[in-house]
Amino acid sequence: MSELLNDKQQRTLIKSASNQEIKRLRSLHQRKYRKQTGLFLAEGLRICTEALQQGFAPKRLLYEEGRNRDLLISNLIYACEKEGGRVLPVNRSLLVKVSNKDNPQTVIGAYAQFATSFSNITEQKIRCWVALDRIRDPGNLGTIIRTIDAVAADGIILIDNCTDPFSIESVRASMGAIFGLKISYCNTDEFLAFRKKFSGNIIGTSLKSNIDYKTADWKSPCVILMGNEQSGLSNELSNACDQLITMPMRGRSDSLNLAVATGISLYEFLRHEAN
Repeated sequence: MSELLNDKQQRTLIKSASNQEIKRLRSLHQRKYRKQTGLFLAEGLRICTEALQQGFAPKRLLYEEGRNRDLLISNLIYACEKEGGRVLPVNRSLLVKVSNKDNPQTVIGAYAQFATSFSNITEQKIRCWVALDRIRDPGNLGTIIRTIDAVAADGIILIDNCTDPFSIESVRASMGAIFGLKISYCNTDEFLAFRKKFSGNIIGTSLKSNIDYKTADWKSPCVILMGNEQSGLSNELSNACDQLITMPMRGRSDSLNLAVATGISLYEFLRHEAN
């Protein structure tokens, strides 16, 4: 897709699924093509408008024919063309194909991916980051991103082989919050090297801990370290934590959903910060 960004602008209605632009947009559901192009999909007027408010104009803008007079859609069209992107009016059947949903939104944007270099995360710039170890569920990741934005934390660090934050499922679950968030990547060795230089708190969760999350030392700078949905934190990362906390289970369940546990931790940090 990226090789077409400087082509002459067109507003011709696209009706065929064999159109090359449509094929390229559909390919962005696969991680390998997102990696090749550096682009990702965001679906829906609310999310695309949130992206624009955060300074992100779409590289491609797909919208249902006849909707270009809608003020919010016309703003997206203007921003896309101003930045050299291409606007693609389509019929509803093509929106279904590109979105992979029977009831798609009226707008789909393709955006450039972004990242913060892990080496640029210095202690002086840290209030609260969330680090995730091998998280696999895109819905969990998108929900965590939305919660990080809700408490105005700094961003998210993805350790080792995590699910892609730019998958359409993750972006959808974030409700557009991904566009206002710093995202960084590292492996375990890089995180452990960072930990040696970091004098703030690293707080992880563990079912084996007997420290109630309410009694932890939540002072800033803080990194909240959360483990894989099924296996939790690796032994190496558990050992790197200043504190391992647990959340009491009074019922039959023996653990919480990862996004829920991360949300509780973030709001506990926020509560202590306010006091």
